[in-house]
Amino acid sequence: MPELPELEVVREVLQRRIAGETVAEVDVRPPGGPVVVRDLIGQGLQTSLGGRTFSAVGRRGKFLVFTIEAESPLFLAINPKLSGRLQLAVAGDKLLPKTHVVFTLATRRQLRYLDRKQMGQLYLTRDLTQVPDYAGLGPEPLDLSLEDFRSRLKPFRGEIKGILTRGECVAGIGNAYADEILWAARLHPYRKRTQLTAAEVERLYSAMRSTLLDAVDKVRVAMQENIEREPRSFMAVHMRAGEPCPRCGTPISLVGANQRITNFCRTCQPGGLLKGMPAANPQDP
Repeated sequence: MPELPELEVVREVLQRRIAGETVAEVDVRPPGGPVVVRDLIGQGLQTSLGGRTFSAVGRRGKFLVFTIEAESPLFLAINPKLSGRLQLAVAGDKLLPKTHVVFTLATRRQLRYLDRKQMGQLYLTRDLTQVPDYAGLGPEPLDLSLEDFRSRLKPFRGEIKGILTRGECVAGIGNAYADEILWAARLHPYRKRTQLTAAEVERLYSAMRSTLLDAVDKVRVAMQENIEREPRSFMAVHMRAGEPCPRCGTPISLVGANQRITNFCRTCQPGGLLKGMPAANPQDP
């Protein structure tokens, strides 16, 4: 699932490559409309976007937001969720599997949306507050001061990893980068927020900033303009079960299954699992 670092780099590339470009044609595949398209205007993507210009590309949490020039601005908000990806191509290039929407620009460049599980959504709207989960987003984590961060955490009393991944607390952090942030902060992912000391919260804040900023730099180098990729080979613990911790050498642990996997180091991130937590995966050392 793309998170803040990947989507921020995608935003940079698209702002550079397609801002100012005019949409010539929109091809929705299949023609009846895949489940990923949510036209909140009701006129169809081709009618609404044809002949209009992408004026800017922004990011809010895990959403990419395209502003489209019109008499009253239109917005295309993309929430890629688990498997949605964007691709830059040229008309005539072979389509990748599960390509659902193709925006052909006047220059014959194409912006394509592909999604193998069809879990993401593209929302066309005049009002971003109509987009589910958008209006309730918390602030961007890199915009927060330490005191702001403390205030954002206070209403939440659950496990700290779950809190970091709640968009209403801070926007843009998901499963993968929560693992990385907590490893950097030396905090067990299932510690309750109410158990954290003031010093630990400060350590968490510093780790959040440094982890995300470092990841943006590394993704920018690895991704370049291949925005359909999700480079994560630099990660320390996420999806590294059984491998040695880069800090202490202890095998990385795994708890959970499917898309809610949690990876951490039992030596660097001490603390027992809470009652009622799922049993460790057999891969857990």
